[in-house]
Amino acid sequence: MAGQSRKWMILMSSIWIQAFTGTNFDFSAYSSELKKVLAVSQMQLNYLATASDLGKAFGWSSGLALMYLPLWMVVFIAASMGFIGYGVQWLLIRRMVTLPYFLVFLLCLLAGCSICWFNTVCFVLCNQNFTANRSLAISLTVSFNGVSAALYNLVAEAINPSSYGLYLILNALVPLFISFAALIPILRQPVLNQPSGHDRFIFITLNFFAVITGLYLLLIPSPSNHAKLFFSGAIVLLILPLAIPGIMYARNWFKRNIYPKILLSGSSFLLVDDEDHYEELDGDATLVVPDDNNRDENGLKGCLEMVIKGDRLGMLEQEHDAKRLLCRIDFWLYYLAYFCGGTIGLVYSNNIGQIAQSLGLESSTSTLITLYSAFSFFGRLLSAAPELLRTKLYLARTGWLAVAIVPTTVAFLVLSLTETEVALEIGTSLIGLSSGFIFSAAVSITSDLFGPKNVGVNHNILITNIPFGSIIYGLVSAIVYDSNAGKSSVCTGRNCYFATFIMWGCVSILGLVSTVLLFVRTQHAYSRYEHKRISQES
Repeated sequence: MAGQSRKWMILMSSIWIQAFTGTNFDFSAYSSELKKVLAVSQMQLNYLATASDLGKAFGWSSGLALMYLPLWMVVFIAASMGFIGYGVQWLLIRRMVTLPYFLVFLLCLLAGCSICWFNTVCFVLCNQNFTANRSLAISLTVSFNGVSAALYNLVAEAINPSSYGLYLILNALVPLFISFAALIPILRQPVLNQPSGHDRFIFITLNFFAVITGLYLLLIPSPSNHAKLFFSGAIVLLILPLAIPGIMYARNWFKRNIYPKILLSGSSFLLVDDEDHYEELDGDATLVVPDDNNRDENGLKGCLEMVIKGDRLGMLEQEHDAKRLLCRIDFWLYYLAYFCGGTIGLVYSNNIGQIAQSLGLESSTSTLITLYSAFSFFGRLLSAAPELLRTKLYLARTGWLAVAIVPTTVAFLVLSLTETEVALEIGTSLIGLSSGFIFSAAVSITSDLFGPKNVGVNHNILITNIPFGSIIYGLVSAIVYDSNAGKSSVCTGRNCYFATFIMWGCVSILGLVSTVLLFVRTQHAYSRYEHKRISQES
């Protein structure tokens, strides 16, 4: 029982780490102030946002560090990088120091790298402690990364709503404090054991609490005169789920130690064991699987058939080292899908401040950041749907990934058609929902397609597309912005981002096509894996 309770403490530690280390999502809150202090153009500011994403290109170093260093040390290295990266920028924005542009670029890169190291630690903790429910653990913890901007926005409003530089000092100090808080659970990791029959029910309950947390943060008015009270409520919601596993294990202890004595005393008091009910449901579940044999008989011919079937995966969770990974067609389709889906959503979030400013809605920036953050959170939570619905309706995770890109395409269509505040809020919400799902689901998909043991390294190779996308998408948007700004450093009007929205929408369509191809190529492997799982359970 002690081992079971410790693994849930590990999960809660991962949730707290994720909730307060998504510091790249609040860049829009202080980007305009940073641009003013450095006296740089929109393109130069965009390079700083790119630098934060470029830090993810060195994310593979966290996997390498874990081969030689204990987890707790990797956590504090990540916290130290963030403390230096954001702390020195805070000194700059407060005009306590003067730094050249190139050094600020390096500080943004260092801060971005720290986020990637924190993410890798959480992935490894979930993989080590929840082998049977790995995807549920990862999707739950990663989802809380999406609420970081909303939490930091709430803290900033509680302390000093008019200080944009406050975000930077919070980004520097809060992850360091959370690292100390998570130290004891990480040091006291349990020995691997069989999962409890209640694990799935606990995950469902924790997801329910997560939805309540997201709705709470979404519905808080911004700005608010009661920000301190609202922030206290958010902290309570983050701590409250700790009680759920404790209640379940207390119930088990009662059944083992107290219930038999009640029976011996002749009591008619009964407890219903939910596990039997769950097993009955699982036994009656039906599986919807495409008939791959019919497709093979009547399938596509020629070049298209080679694209769909050539060198495709035969089964899931086969381990791939970096060399084998880079030789896979499926990896590059996956890479392109992420590049044209999740990454473009992240670049959009970096530009929210300038987009709102160009439309004369600068006062709505904090609201837009909260919307993106909250819907990104819900998108990450929804990534658990394939696992929770698999006994009733089965669809390969790559199929869910294709569905997740559709809202991004719709959002850019909406943004290009109108410039109203409502349209901006709808578009931001849809992009947050879509990119949040992709960010969270991608970890499980990487584990499925290329093996769980190397997921730390392989997933960091995958997300090298983020800095490349940030450079390319950001460069194009900055060129369009500066060309419409003329001699002024600030562009106003719909034309500042109209062409950018059209281009980003076309790119998202390319991502959708790539994801559909990946789904067609991998659904056979997913179907075989699901058949095997069901036969083992029956």
